Amino acid sequence: MKVLDMNQTHHKCLGLPRLAAALFLFLGLTGCSSFQRDWKSAAHVPVAAHDIQGRWEGTWLSDRNGHTDQLRCLLTTNGSGLYQARFRAKYRKIFTFSYTVPLQVRETPAQWEFQGDANLGWYAGGLYHYEGHATPTNFFSTYRCPSDRGTFRLKRPASEK
Repeated sequence: MKVLDMNQTHHKCLGLPRLAAALFLFLGLTGCSSFQRDWKSAAHVPVAAHDIQGRWEGTWLSDRNGHTDQLRCLLTTNGSGLYQARFRAKYRKIFTFSYTVPLQVRETPAQWEFQGDANLGWYAGGLYHYEGHATPTNFFSTYRCPSDRGTFRLKRPASEK
């Protein structure tokens, strides 16, 4: 019969959580630092009066559980109706994560309408579908995935109004 050394077992158990925490911190900081750098750079780019590209900020709200927090977005286009929406969301005021959604955008006389999909991985809910509209000053989108649905409400940052 093997006798367990409690000190040895204790050290082994602490290793995995520490490794997971370090990995989470590294991944979170590298993704966020890239977004933050680009967010600050975009503040110096003039926003055209009749365009939706640029910086946006506001909130997200889950209709399923009522969770809500801050949300930022950097919206860019390649000129052919395809936009990249880079989102940086906060969750419970502690966690921050960034992800990109390709959006197909169509301009109408009153606004831009868009939709797109992004797979955020099983840990974040899987495949999300986004649908919404924007004007040069307001951005509204719904989102849904198998485990959640909700809304994004964004406006231009105060310095860009």
